[in-house]
Amino acid sequence: MKTIKILAIALTGLSVVSCKNNTGVKTKSSLDSNIDSVSYAIGLNMGMQMKKDAKELDASLFVQGYLNGVDSTDLLIKPEETRNIINAFFQKKRIEMMKKKQEEQIKKAEAEFGEYKKENEKFIAENKTKEGVKTTASGLQYIVVKEGKGESPKATSRVRVNYVGKLTDGTEFDKSGAEPTEFGVNQVIKGWTEGLQLMKPGAKYKFFIPQELAYGAQQKGAKIKPFSALVFDVELVEVK
Repeated sequence: MKTIKILAIALTGLSVVSCKNNTGVKTKSSLDSNIDSVSYAIGLNMGMQMKKDAKELDASLFVQGYLNGVDSTDLLIKPEETRNIINAFFQKKRIEMMKKKQEEQIKKAEAEFGEYKKENEKFIAENKTKEGVKTTASGLQYIVVKEGKGESPKATSRVRVNYVGKLTDGTEFDKSGAEPTEFGVNQVIKGWTEGLQLMKPGAKYKFFIPQELAYGAQQKGAKIKPFSALVFDVELVEVK
């Protein structure tokens, strides 16, 4: 698929520049064979996609690169560098698109859940001043109910825990079952990943996790609305 996209870029560039810059590349006004139709269809289909996803690319340099590649002369970059250059470009585009999508999601959520966000932020701000509550640099709040013994887990560790998760109004949304739940420390929300590494086996902590260390602007299930601060009672049973 990547090869087709790259070819499409070259074809798009060829068609654009041939019309504008008189490069000598021939154009047709009709399709006379099956290979004509296939060639044009690939260029048209993928060209339309690239117009949307990479419209800032320089059409004249498309043509120059294509022609240099055909005759293997006057190369401005080494052939073995092309894959990394192209991959880096589209990776950057993907990151930019994801960031834009996230910003749009946050804006939409704030319009609908703005008051709820303020309520949860107020809870976290007031909770910070209560007796026994400790706050980390990231904003995670916790109370040590019982200390444990041994070595704390690392981000790469697997752990077994008992827990109960609640919203700031006390609504329970999740809990472990009859047996402790096992998972990787780095496979959960940021607040859990950080908090677990403060504990030792046998410890019981209460976490107060601000929304930016939980699910942020995402809706999670029926009960966890966007911008929810979360409260967890956690017992670290075992570090695997």
